[in-house]
Amino acid sequence: MKLLLLRNVLLLSVLFSLGACAASAPAASTTVPDTTRQATTTALPAEDLSRYRPVFNAPKPAAALPPKAAATVAPVNHVNAQVEQRLRDQAFTNQNVKYAQGFRILAYVGMEREQAMSIRREVISRYPEETDYITFKQPLYRLWIGDYLTRLEAEAAMLRIRPLAPKAELQPAQVLLNKTAF
Repeated sequence: MKLLLLRNVLLLSVLFSLGACAASAPAASTTVPDTTRQATTTALPAEDLSRYRPVFNAPKPAAALPPKAAATVAPVNHVNAQVEQRLRDQAFTNQNVKYAQGFRILAYVGMEREQAMSIRREVISRYPEETDYITFKQPLYRLWIGDYLTRLEAEAAMLRIRPLAPKAELQPAQVLLNKTAF
C-alpha cells in the first residue's frame, strides 16, 4: 500500500512539473529564430512616433519699434554720491587695520639664546628688508622671520632662508601690514 501511494505521489509530481514547463514555454511559431549573428542586419520597421512629438510654430518676425520707445530714459535716482560716501567710509576703516592673517617663518625653536641670535644676525646681514621677532617663553626661544600675506610669498622667502636655518618651517600667524607697500 505504501509503495503504491509513493508511486502515485511521484507520478503526480512529475505530471505537474511537465504541465508547468509546458505552460511556460514560448508559443509555437512556424519559423525557427536564427541565433547566429549575420554580417548584414536587417532594419526592423520603426514605430511611427511623430504623433507624440511636440510641434512648434515659427516665431513671428519682430515688428519695428515705434520711435517713442527708442528714446532714452533719464535716471531718476542718482546713487553715485551714496556709493562714493560708502567707499570713503571703507577706506577710512581700512586705514585703521594694522594686522591680517598671514604667515611667518619659524626659523629657530630652542633653549639657547646665542644660537637664536646668531641665526638672526645671519638673516639680517643677508636680507636686511626682512623683519624678525624673537620671543622667549620659558624655557624656549623662538625666532620668527617676516610678515607675509600669502603662502606663495612665504614659501619663496623660506627657500632663501632655508640654508641659514635648515629646520625652518612656515606657521600661520597674525602679521603686521606694511601700509607703504600698497
